[in-house]
Amino acid sequence: MQVSLKNYTLRYLSIAFLVIITIWAALFYAFILEEVYDNVDDGLKNQKILILREVYEDPNLLETNEYGINQFRITPVGDDDDFSEENYLDNEFFYMPYDDEMEPYRVLRTGFYAPDQQPYHLEIRTSTVEEDDLILNLTTALIVLYLVLVLGVYLINESVLRRAWRPFRIILENLNLYRFGKKDYLKPVSTNIMEFNQLDEEIHRMWRRNEEVFNEQKRFIENAAHELQTPLAITINKLEMLMEDDSLSEKQLTQLADSKSSLRRLVNLNKALLMLSRIENKQYKDVKQINLNQLVKEISADFQDFLSFKDITLQLTENGVFDTSMNKDLALVLISNLFRNAIRYNINGGIITVHIQHNQLSITNTGNQVSLDQEKIFNRFHKGTQDSQSNGLGLAIVKSIVDTYPELSINYSFEDNRHVFSLKK
Repeated sequence: MQVSLKNYTLRYLSIAFLVIITIWAALFYAFILEEVYDNVDDGLKNQKILILREVYEDPNLLETNEYGINQFRITPVGDDDDFSEENYLDNEFFYMPYDDEMEPYRVLRTGFYAPDQQPYHLEIRTSTVEEDDLILNLTTALIVLYLVLVLGVYLINESVLRRAWRPFRIILENLNLYRFGKKDYLKPVSTNIMEFNQLDEEIHRMWRRNEEVFNEQKRFIENAAHELQTPLAITINKLEMLMEDDSLSEKQLTQLADSKSSLRRLVNLNKALLMLSRIENKQYKDVKQINLNQLVKEISADFQDFLSFKDITLQLTENGVFDTSMNKDLALVLISNLFRNAIRYNINGGIITVHIQHNQLSITNTGNQVSLDQEKIFNRFHKGTQDSQSNGLGLAIVKSIVDTYPELSINYSFEDNRHVFSLKK
C-alpha cells in the first residue's frame, strides 16, 4: 500500500516517540522513586537524632508507645526481642482515617539506650508518595506529552514541510506533463532548497539531451522520407512501363505486379512517416474553424465505393454540431484514417455507425469480436493480425494529430462486440 512521504514520516515518528517515551518513563519513574526515598530516608535519620536528644532531655518521652502527632513511638526491648542500634528502613502501609484507606509510609527502625541504660526500640514513620497514584499521574502526563508531540509533528508537516516539499511536487507534476517539444507548459520551480534546485537542473539537462536526440531523429526521418519519394516514384513508373511490354510472360508480369505492390506499400509508409514528422514539427500551422459534421459527410461520400465493395452499411446520426479549430488538412487526414480503419477491419456485410454530438464524434464498426490492446493500438507500427499489408501508422497519425490540439482527445473501447473510436472535445 502506497502512502505519501508525509504520512510515512509521521507513522514512524509516532512509533519512535512511543518507544522512546515508554523507555524514558520507566527510567524516570525509577529515578524519581529513588530520589524520593533517598530524601525521605535522610529526613528520618535527622529526625532520629532530634528525637534521641529530646529523650535525654525529657525521659517522659520514653512512654510514647503509640504513633501520635510526632509520628514516632518508643517501646522497651523484651527478653526475646532482637536489639540493634543499626538503622533499618522499610515501606509499610498504615490506615489513615481521613482517606479511609491504607496509605504508604517509610519506616525507620533502630534501637538506643535510655539515660537509665535500658534498651528501647524506636520507630519513626513518614508518609511517602503512593506509587500507584504516581504511576497514574506520570502515565497521564506522558500520554498528553505523546499526543502533543505527534500533533506538533503533524502540524509541522502540514505547515513547514508542505511548503518545503512543494517544489518537489511541482517537479513530479512537470515530469508527468512533459512531452517532447512542449516544455513551455511546465511550471517553473522556485526554491531555496539546494537539493531540489539540483534535481530540477538535472531533469532539464536530461530533457535537453533527449530533445536533441529526438529532433535529430525527426530530421533524419523527414529527410530520408523526402529523399525516397523521387526514386520510388521513378521506380514505379519504370515498372509500369516494363509491364506494358507484350513479350513478357504471365509469370514475369505477376512478379512485376508484386514488386509494384511492395513499392506502393513503401510509398505509403514513406508518406506516413513524412506526415508524422511534419505534424510533430508543427508545420501545419494554418488553423480554421472546422465543421466535422460536414467533413464526415464529404469523406463518407469519397469512401462509398469501398463501402459498396464490402457491402458495409453506414449509419450517420447527428445530435449536435461538432466544431473545432484545427488545420483543415489534418482534420481531413484524421477523419479519413478513422474511416479507413473502420472499413479495413470490418467484415463483409458489416455496419459502421457514426454518432455526432456537440463535443464528441464516435465511429463504431463491426469486425473481429475481440477487444484490441488499448495500450498499444495507437503506437507506431503496431499491427493486428487481420491485415498484414498495413504499415501500422494510420492510428498513430490519428493520435499525433489529436495530441497537437490539447482540447481534443481520442479513445478506443470495445462495446457490444463492436469497436468504438471516440473523438472528444
